[in-house]
Amino acid sequence: MQKNHILKRLMAVSVAAAMFGAAGVQAQTGESSQAGQQMGSSATAATASGAAKLTAADRKAIMDMAMSNMAEVEMGKLAQSKTQNAEVKAFATKMVDDHGKALTEVQSLAQSKGVTLPTELDAKHKAMAAQLEKASGDAFDRAYVKQGGVGAHKETLTKLQAASKGAKDADVKGQVDKTIPVVQEHLKHAEQLAKGKSGSTGSSGAAGHTGSSH
Repeated sequence: MQKNHILKRLMAVSVAAAMFGAAGVQAQTGESSQAGQQMGSSATAATASGAAKLTAADRKAIMDMAMSNMAEVEMGKLAQSKTQNAEVKAFATKMVDDHGKALTEVQSLAQSKGVTLPTELDAKHKAMAAQLEKASGDAFDRAYVKQGGVGAHKETLTKLQAASKGAKDADVKGQVDKTIPVVQEHLKHAEQLAKGKSGSTGSSGAAGHTGSSH
């Protein structure tokens, strides 16, 4: 009888312990889940605050770099497929490679700052690409070198130099300053090509105004 009484008490203690243990695990799980949600919210808030901290000029610098890189990649790919000139093709390949790499860097920067980038060219660059699409042969080469080469890189260089002077965010300024010498090199290359195309045809050539990014 006494044995049965002792066994019942032991079983009651065991059940109580199990219940408290389960409650403890549940509480810990709830705390972990809540902590995870808080961390997720903090990360989102950090990204949003990163965007909020950027000046309008810094956001514009990121957008301009992205658009110019996208445009150069698109025009470079078009030139690779259309030109029969080895020098122009080599220049186009360099534009696709260099600006493709720069675009990836700008996309990473934009993501870290909470800036949403466009996924396609703006109206200005679409019009430029459409104009190039219509040209062919030597006329295409002259137009591409003039627009996608000289004109675009001059415009981009001007924007980058202004952005470097006015940048408040260290990361934005770092990307701008990293891009400037690349654009300067491309501009010099394009100007040499333009002279060659002009000399070979007796004319400074064709289609289009300067325009556009790098």
